[in-house]
Amino acid sequence: MNSTVYAMVSSFKKRYPKTISWRIKAHCRIVDIHLNPGEVVKYAFTAQKNDNPIDIITTFVVVLTNKRLILAQKRLLFGYFFYAITPDMFNDLRINMGIIWGKIYIDTVKEVVYLSNIQKEALPEIETQISEYMMNEKRKYGLSDKGKEVV
Repeated sequence: MNSTVYAMVSSFKKRYPKTISWRIKAHCRIVDIHLNPGEVVKYAFTAQKNDNPIDIITTFVVVLTNKRLILAQKRLLFGYFFYAITPDMFNDLRINMGIIWGKIYIDTVKEVVYLSNIQKEALPEIETQISEYMMNEKRKYGLSDKGKEVV
């Protein structure tokens, strides 16, 4: 197992222990399976992939690499869920902060990804990491925020 992903997620959990997450090591293994050659992990955190504060069983590991944003969850008995968001599919990022937890909404071309039950103090760090990466990558594609070519 590539210990980089697990080490980053463990570090995140130590800094923000109120973030609700389970079975982190199993989820990190799924990310390790799908990392492409030359893909470097830049940032990793955990969250619940839903918009319901009561649902605490849908933990995902969210990983930002030099090529894409990855979301992975190992199912309890068999199988797993894996999502990849490339910079050209990224539209917008929205943050909602509550009393204890916050939510992140990642708007893509096809859907909105909801990440919840994140300790509110972690939200600025996550927003900075994702926003800076996506905006830098979009410049490489020659796209503005509206998806139109930059001249």
